[in-house]
Amino acid sequence: MRIASFNINGIKARMPRLLEWLKETQPDVACLQEVKSQDDGFPAEAFKEIGYGAIWHGQKSFNGVAILAKDQMPTEVQRGLPTVEGKPDDSDEQARYLEADVRDNAGNIIRIATIYLPNGNPQPGPKFDYKLAWMKRLRARAAHIKSLEIPAVLAGDYNVIPHEHDIYNAKAMLDDALRQPESRASYKRILGDGWCDAIENQHPAGGVWTYWDYRSGAYQRDHGFRIDHLLLSPLAADRLVKCGVDSEHRGREKASDHAPTWIELRD
Repeated sequence: MRIASFNINGIKARMPRLLEWLKETQPDVACLQEVKSQDDGFPAEAFKEIGYGAIWHGQKSFNGVAILAKDQMPTEVQRGLPTVEGKPDDSDEQARYLEADVRDNAGNIIRIATIYLPNGNPQPGPKFDYKLAWMKRLRARAAHIKSLEIPAVLAGDYNVIPHEHDIYNAKAMLDDALRQPESRASYKRILGDGWCDAIENQHPAGGVWTYWDYRSGAYQRDHGFRIDHLLLSPLAADRLVKCGVDSEHRGREKASDHAPTWIELRD
């Protein structure tokens, strides 16, 4: 079973590239971020035509997440990230989290979450504070999911560069919120609770990029970094076969600045 994460940077602008990628790679589940579409503008019919059921959590012009599942409809479990205490957070209007159950090829349930973690820039400041507070809420939700003792995948754009070897140049972006000690520590705490970073697990030396800026020919110069992660619960990690990045799709015309990142799990 192939599960992918793809920050598409605007579903309307990238729709040809998104459909192209789905047809070429045929992921069983695709977790999308930065959809940038209101709920009533989401192109569900286009996905239905190529065999994908879809659920989504939209927001006008910003953010937005979705889960696509091949030959099935995801069963929504949680829309929006709860508070640390597990209660609905009506004060947070940003569409950044969606959670659902899907079935693998053997009919077993896998819990999937699509995540668009706040960028946090500029830092220090309120946006960085929001990022760290959001990560505390994500850790609490991840702990709840792990307690269910089911295969689970938390897939998305985490806006965190975990290690120095996850960026093309260790001296680049030193002041950026994506690589601050607080951001990295929050991410490591989630891993410390028992989640497996799939790419790190299979590529411990780093050097795997998922994002290249549009500016300065970053893709052509391979000046990238890794911020798109798939975290696996213990039962999912036991089934991990391989993982990778469809980096070639980043080089296509009018592509997202992210490349699709994926894992394959045994049934």
